[in-house]
Amino acid sequence: MQEQDRIWTLLGHKLAGEATPQEVEELERLIRQRPELAYQMEAVLQYWQMSSSDDTEEAEAAFNRMKQKMAAQQAQQQPPSSPSNRTPTPIAHRVTWKKKTSPGARLFKTLRNKSGLLNSYVKTSCRTLLRNKTFSSINIIGLAVGMAGAMLLLMWIHHMFNYDTFNTKADRIYQVYSREIQDGQTNVWSGTAHPLAPVLKAKWPQVEESVRLNWVAAFVLKHGDKQLQAQGFLTDPSFFNVFDYPLLKGNPASALLDKYSIVLTQETAERLFGKEEALGKTIRIDSNINFTVTAILDKIPNNSSFRFDYLVPWSYMKDVTWENNDWGSSSVATIVLLKEGVSEAAANKLLVNAIPESDPKVTTQIFLHPMRKWQLWSRFENGQSVGGDIEVARLMGIIAAFILLIACINYMNMSTARSGKRAKEVGIRKVAGAARGSLVFQFISESLMISLVAGAVALLIAQSALHWFNNLVGQQLQIPYGHPGFWLAALGFVIMTGVLAGSYPAFYLSAFRPVKVLKGTFKAVNALVTPRKVLVVVQFTFAILFIICTMVIYKQIIHVQQRDIGVNLDKLAFVYVKGDMSKNFRLIKRDLLDQGLATDVTRTNSPITDIWSNTDQFTWEGKQPNQRIAFSQFLADEDFSRTMGIKILSGRDIEPAKYATDSTAMLLSEMAVQQMGLKQPIGVIIKDGQVDWHVVGVVGNFVPGSPFEQMSPIVLQGPYKDQFGAVSFRLKDERKETLAKIEKVFKQYNPGYPVDYYFATDVHKRKFEGQQNTGQLAAVFAGLTILISCLGLFALATYMAESRIKEVGVRKVLGASVSALVALLSTGFLKLVLIAFVVASPIAWWLMHAWLSNFAYRIEIGWWIFGITGAISLVIAVCTVATQALRAATANPIKALRNE
Repeated sequence: MQEQDRIWTLLGHKLAGEATPQEVEELERLIRQRPELAYQMEAVLQYWQMSSSDDTEEAEAAFNRMKQKMAAQQAQQQPPSSPSNRTPTPIAHRVTWKKKTSPGARLFKTLRNKSGLLNSYVKTSCRTLLRNKTFSSINIIGLAVGMAGAMLLLMWIHHMFNYDTFNTKADRIYQVYSREIQDGQTNVWSGTAHPLAPVLKAKWPQVEESVRLNWVAAFVLKHGDKQLQAQGFLTDPSFFNVFDYPLLKGNPASALLDKYSIVLTQETAERLFGKEEALGKTIRIDSNINFTVTAILDKIPNNSSFRFDYLVPWSYMKDVTWENNDWGSSSVATIVLLKEGVSEAAANKLLVNAIPESDPKVTTQIFLHPMRKWQLWSRFENGQSVGGDIEVARLMGIIAAFILLIACINYMNMSTARSGKRAKEVGIRKVAGAARGSLVFQFISESLMISLVAGAVALLIAQSALHWFNNLVGQQLQIPYGHPGFWLAALGFVIMTGVLAGSYPAFYLSAFRPVKVLKGTFKAVNALVTPRKVLVVVQFTFAILFIICTMVIYKQIIHVQQRDIGVNLDKLAFVYVKGDMSKNFRLIKRDLLDQGLATDVTRTNSPITDIWSNTDQFTWEGKQPNQRIAFSQFLADEDFSRTMGIKILSGRDIEPAKYATDSTAMLLSEMAVQQMGLKQPIGVIIKDGQVDWHVVGVVGNFVPGSPFEQMSPIVLQGPYKDQFGAVSFRLKDERKETLAKIEKVFKQYNPGYPVDYYFATDVHKRKFEGQQNTGQLAAVFAGLTILISCLGLFALATYMAESRIKEVGVRKVLGASVSALVALLSTGFLKLVLIAFVVASPIAWWLMHAWLSNFAYRIEIGWWIFGITGAISLVIAVCTVATQALRAATANPIKALRNE
């Protein structure tokens, strides 16, 4: 009571104009500590200000009487100090000599008052949510779905931006790229010459360390009776000086020094040795040479650019005759570690002509690409880095923002739609003394509670969908429950979502004027443009945008899948050449044909579904001096065209068994003939270094690489050297018995190796996985967007039907039909969907036109895609709204009008 008396005393001084600045400041501080008196203070001040100057004396007298009455009440509450009558102590004296409380006590009192308010807000919010279970459930489901989708996408984006960050020297690690100007364009590729790495370290002091990496996919590792075809690198001993791949066992400084040493990952070691100790044991690789396990690698981090099962010393390249000291050949990756203080720009200026200085005949230049850009900036155009996965990261970020925004819009729509029901609540609270700030906090607290519950549900959804999402994006993402940073980020994410979703409803509802609300004159205005209508349009704009993009992506995939690639893939299979397979090829071919297991057999340097070699070094009579044509290069044996199903347009196939000179015979594709400008190609001599190739035939164009790209000119060269990498055969049938017999034939002539065969159709289908995954992502998020939008539309339709139930009853009594009433209640929503379609269509066209420009072989965006999308959108909206509209239209009008 003493504190309250002090407040009224200070207020009296302020109204009388006698308050000092210190008293005014004290009054404001005390009112902040006692928010329950704020409304009474405000009322007194307003009344005082409205009073005329003529009533001053009467007001002062009334105020003095009030002070005397409060003093008398205070005196009655205190026990008398003596039986005799006691004169009350003046209030001013008691207040003046009051002992001041400490700052700590005042802080504790403030927190106690605030905690009481917060507890009141929480209780009120819980009661409001439980009282409106349907709307609360829809809000929670909508927010949870949106938050789960955004959570998965943000995890993927975070993973992409953290590639290779486990390397402590990542800021000094660079990959060497090659570039050369051809036909006015600067071509860039990641391969480099074999001798480049040691030359850079020896001749350029700016380079602290260098390492080469040669990818090997077909080595077979053997230990005892266990065989394993694994993938790994042939690399220099300096590998562990550059990269920080952790070793469980072994010395990184000496792990790759010995020519026949091998480093295994823990997973590979377990597959070969089981629980047996692998360190120091021997295994055999392809050529039956024993290798000693010198180190065991820990599990390779998920965010590593390099994935491998083993590392073998570079010196083994000589044993397998893969080492190539030609400076014009670019087939291995070169990584350099720059010394501290050496910038990328300075190093590029010094190293640009490293190859021409070593071999003046080669004009290829080099430049450095930093590790931090390997994943996000891997695509080059005309010599410049223009993008890569950074585009995917940006797109996923935009989609995550859209999904979350749509979920928040859903909450805003339903909260503002229920404004009529909560208007009286706001009016009563304001009359009772609630300030607008406390109302805003009340509504924000409700949205935060919904956001917290939705966040928990979203985490369950994200965990359930994580395996599917990982398969879709080709990653191994995990939710880091044990990391404190994750929970802080998750809490921040939930709070941000709650504030974003609840901000607009909070300010909207708290702005109602209590006088109009309590008089019953408050009503929502049926304006042409309202915030709720705008939000519905925004929601369905995103939904329609996703539908159009999904349709275009799948149309592009189907278009490319139906493309004639010039090769008959039906029943075509191949195996990679390993061990004695090349030496015994004639015997394998004979048995496959004689036993009726295959109709045709041939061999090439690479499968017909891949391009392993390119060259622009060919010369011929009539070639322009500056003309450079990049040819896709194949080595081909006899029966090539018949096995692959490629048409011979003129001339004949390569037949070394029939024509002794066909070891240097060549076939040209139709496009190669056109670009070379040859009118009569048969018999033309084409030079490649010291070898003269003679053209014996022209074949139809075919697509061995990406089916999304344009056809390239192709040359098919005879078996001048035995550098074949694949044996291809066309099966007579695909029964299990036939496949088992084929496996037996290969095992007979190559017993030390497993038989792994691949179907060309399966390999070709895998080329579409990237775009199909993009399409699936678009389809899934389109579905999520539609689901969230329809939840909001359903809730709005439900509220609309409830709020207009008396109008519907009156119309029905006056003779309105059910169809007319359904149309009346649904038309407004359908108009909003049509507006969203008009807004979304040009945006979707622009986005998809930009996406399709990345493909040389692509579709045209037809008008019918937009027509179908518009129809789908209207059907979805009608199905969502019509159920509630029909329910309202078929209700008994007597029940609706009974209270009237």
